[in-house]
Amino acid sequence: MDPVGWRSRMRVSAVLVLGLMLVGTGCATDGQAPEASSALPAAADLSEADTLAGLGDVLYKQDKYSEAEPLMKRALAIREKALGPDHPDVATGLTALALLYHNRGRYDAAEPLYQRAVRIREKALGPDDPDLATSLFNLAELYRDQDRFNDAEPLMDRAQAIREKSLPPDHHAVAIGLGNLADLYKAQGRKVEAELLLRRALAIFEKTEGPDHLDIAISLDDLAELDRDQGRYAEAEPLYRRSLAMSERLLGTDSPRLATALDNLALLYWAQHRYQEAEPLLRRLLAIQEKSLGPDHPDVAESLNHLAQVYRSQGRYAEAEPLLKRALAIQQKAPDSTRP
Repeated sequence: MDPVGWRSRMRVSAVLVLGLMLVGTGCATDGQAPEASSALPAAADLSEADTLAGLGDVLYKQDKYSEAEPLMKRALAIREKALGPDHPDVATGLTALALLYHNRGRYDAAEPLYQRAVRIREKALGPDDPDLATSLFNLAELYRDQDRFNDAEPLMDRAQAIREKSLPPDHHAVAIGLGNLADLYKAQGRKVEAELLLRRALAIFEKTEGPDHLDIAISLDDLAELDRDQGRYAEAEPLYRRSLAMSERLLGTDSPRLATALDNLALLYWAQHRYQEAEPLLRRLLAIQEKSLGPDHPDVAESLNHLAQVYRSQGRYAEAEPLLKRALAIQQKAPDSTRP
């Protein structure tokens, strides 16, 4: 998520100082100080927007999406009114709200917000700005998650080119971009290219972030998935275990962001007919997702399918049946944008 950081707070302070200077120097018409009186309320509004956005971000990062959403919307509305529709801070607010929708599977709601953020940043910051690259990556990831690979790839290529041109070669954002491209290549079956990018990204993360970082855990999980998909189970398992243990240390044991690590390790066990080890991981995953995403989210349907597959593989058909029926009901109810 785009941070609401020191740049935004300094901008508010500058507006306040300007308003006070106008009052002090008597720059007025008919005894009034219109510049000051208009600047001060705008500054106060923007300060409130920053607080709303900051609180929304804190709630979002704790997976409290229903609480975060109205705060993000209010912050965005204030910024649009105070700064105009094409200000870079408006793009930050659009991105925050789009990420929330994206993570909840509301792709139709996320797409126009991402697209607008791209347009604003390209117009305001120029075609080679790293913040524009972030917006391009966000939109590309949305397309990738919908299997719209032809839409995603040119955006990712452009975004990574911007980062490689404007940032040092071992910059954290460069490594993030490499990981994003690798995810796209994996989805397209380009495993050799994906592995090269992931190993480069992992080397950057381990150099710049130390031994324990969420991006390292994600890279380990992605590399393990490549090993698993190619039948290299012995190589995959320690990577998966290291990734899951690191994620639990960093996020806690019931975070929705453990979903990928839990699911992938369970699928590795399933592929090796280690059903007794796969089942508790999938049950734990399902409980986390139902609590954080709600019972009718597409990701819940996917986890129900995976648990049912474990039961089917053991001939436990009576236990698989209600899971598959529930998964089907969720999938049939979901909007088209969340279907593969």
